[in-house]
Formats: sequence, C-alpha cells, structure tokens
Amino acid sequence: MGLVVQKYGGSSVADAEGIKRVAKRIVDAKKNGHQVVVVVSAMGDTTDELIDLAEQVSPMPAGREFDMLLTAGERISMALLAMAIKNLGHEAQSFTGSQAGVITDSVHNKARIIDVTPGRIRTALDEGNIAIVAGFQGVSADSKDITTLGRGGSDTTAVALAAALDAEVCEIYTDVDGVFTADPRVVKKAKKIDWISSEDMLELAASGSKVLLHRCVEYARRYNIPIHVRSSFSGLPGTWVSNENPQGDAQVEHAIISGVAHDVSEAKITVVGVPDKPGEAAAIFRAIADAEINIDMIVQNVSAASTGLTDISFTLPKTEGHKAIDALEKAKGAIGFESLRYDDQIGKISLVGAGMKTNPGVTASFFQALSDAGVNIELISTSEIRISVVTRQDDVNEAVRAVHTAFGLDSDSDEAVVYGGTGR
Repeated sequence: MGLVVQKYGGSSVADAEGIKRVAKRIVDAKKNGHQVVVVVSAMGDTTDELIDLAEQVSPMPAGREFDMLLTAGERISMALLAMAIKNLGHEAQSFTGSQAGVITDSVHNKARIIDVTPGRIRTALDEGNIAIVAGFQGVSADSKDITTLGRGGSDTTAVALAAALDAEVCEIYTDVDGVFTADPRVVKKAKKIDWISSEDMLELAASGSKVLLHRCVEYARRYNIPIHVRSSFSGLPGTWVSNENPQGDAQVEHAIISGVAHDVSEAKITVVGVPDKPGEAAAIFRAIADAEINIDMIVQNVSAASTGLTDISFTLPKTEGHKAIDALEKAKGAIGFESLRYDDQIGKISLVGAGMKTNPGVTASFFQALSDAGVNIELISTSEIRISVVTRQDDVNEAVRAVHTAFGLDSDSDEAVVYGGTGR
C-alpha cells in the first residue's frame, strides 16, 4: 500500500474526544498498510482566540511576532494527536512546519510555499512511524523566520507535502461529507458531488466555496495530486477532486453546472471621476499592487462625453479595504480622481460548470433566476466556466437558493449535514 497524506481541520480536533476519534482513524489507515503523514490545524477556534488576544495587546501586531503567536495553535494539536496515537499502541512523531521542511517566501501572515524538503518526514516514515505535521506554517527561505500561510493554509501544507512525498492521495477531512453543489448551511437540499474536476473546483474555491482553499486546489492541479474530501465525523465516501475522472469514460460529459458558490467576505471600492486617458487604470492598480492587495472583479463605466471622466469599481477582501483606501488616497494627486466610495455590504454569487461553455441558455437562466428572486445586480464577471455577480449582502442567501433550484441542483434525499457547524 502507498503513502497517504491526511489533513484534519480545526472542527475535527476541536476537543479531546475529537482528537481521539481522529487518532483512531489514522491508526486504522496505518493498520491497512499505508504509510501515513498527517497535517493538522489548530483546535476549534484557537486561531481566532489568539488573533483576538493579539489585538487586545496591540492594535497592529508586528508580522513576525504575530506569526510566532499563531503557529502555537497547530503545535498544540500535533502534540496532543501524537500522544493519542501512542496511546493506541503506534509510534508517532510530530513536526512543526519548519521541521517538516516547508520553505516559504518572507511575507508574514500570508506566505506562499516555494519548496518542500521533507527529509525528516521520510526518515520518520522509514522507521515505521506516523508523521504529524503542523499545518498553516513554514519557515522563510531568506530570513529563517517562522511564517504562516493565511486562512486555510493547512490544506496547502497537506497538498504540498503530498506532492513532495509522491503520495497516492491527499485526504482532506472536514466537517461535511464532501463537496456539495452549494454551501449546505445555506441550501439544505444541496447535493454531494462524487467527483469534480480540478478546473471546476478551482473556480468554486476562488468564488467562495469554503470546503477547499483556492491555493490548495491550484497546487494539486499543478502536481496532479488527487484530493479526497471526506468527513472525519462519518464513514461516507466523500468527493474526489482530480484532473481526470477516475471512472474514465463512464461519465461521457461533465454536468452542465457543478455548483453555486457565494462569498460575503469582499468589499467594493469605486474610484469616482477618473480622467479617461491611457495610464490612469494602470496607476490605480499599481497603487493597489504596491500595497500587496489582491483584487477580484473590475468594472469601468463608459466615459461621460461632457466631462471625459469615468468611474472604476473593483472588489477586494474586506480585511484589505482600509489599506487599499489609504494607498489610493496617497496616489490621488498623481492619478487625479475626484473621490473614493467604499462599500462592505456586498456579496458575490457564482455559477460554475465546465458544461456552460457549450450550453448558450445558462446565462439567461442565471439572470432570470436572480430577477425572479428580486435580486438587483451591481457587477458582473465571467470566465469560460463561471458567471459571477455582486449584489447586496442581505440578498445573497436567497439568491443562492433561487439559482440552485433554477438549475435543478436540489436534492430529493436527506438534507446535507454540517457536523461541526463551520463547513470546514
């Protein structure tokens, strides 16, 4: 049997009973003949509690020390899990991200993995041990400082280790039974998907689906690592995410629509009164890029003939909103815009499916469903396999349910279950 990488989210190891349940599942995999590497997140809401504590001590904690603090959560989980496994009669060794060879760039709080050198992990496996790795963290190649990978970074840690160790599969254990056609907390009749292409999953993750992190799916697609999303609370088969359908030709075509995703973590900035001439948009987005802020959707209005001015709107994470406003205000003199408008009460709804490329009625049906639900659209963005719109945050849940029903995605069977209450 081959090597398996298993990742357990915070809801799976939220308490002592959860840790013991996870330990038994890991030991069962070992008994079945697998070499097992485990990546673990911090227990329950530990990371949020550490963030709150840091903000009480300092409103703007230094990035280096903030990362040092946050990595404590995963170190607690990995040590307790190793103890639980040893109590079941098997040997386990725990490793921090740096000990496991997770090498990152130097950006604190949202570092990117640039290499994995898992020599100590291989040694532990060769000695017959189960290796447990703290997710979400690594070490900077330049400064040798401890870094964190940002929200959901344990998923990326797991896939990166799976690629470096040439694992058969990366199993992501969470508190839902797999990937669903919509968030089961919003759509009770969401269907579980047995298999979804990496391409479709990448779009769903980028559009707000919380079950897998976008960077994790991107990494898995690049290195052709199959991901198996399962619940640590049940024995159900879960969802496979891979570049090729494991059923081969059994499924001749993709489903037209894979799912509906939503995201209420973004804000919208409108730059009002921008001179409509070459270089202005470049100057705006250069200021944003220099502040190390990622943006999502962009819309530019038609220039007013009488004034020669236009408005440019874009969306970005709410957490970066004030930093973006500050960066643009500093560049106002050079750009020459009139004012800025900030709106953090928006939501994004996205329809994803590779089949929409060859089905011309999808767009019309999507907008008709939103219209019938009385949902007003503010921004529109599309790709070959995705349509996204921005609307009022209060309308998001109703819009998701309306679109899900309109495309026949509602399940006739039992309602989807979120065991831990978070969907992660």
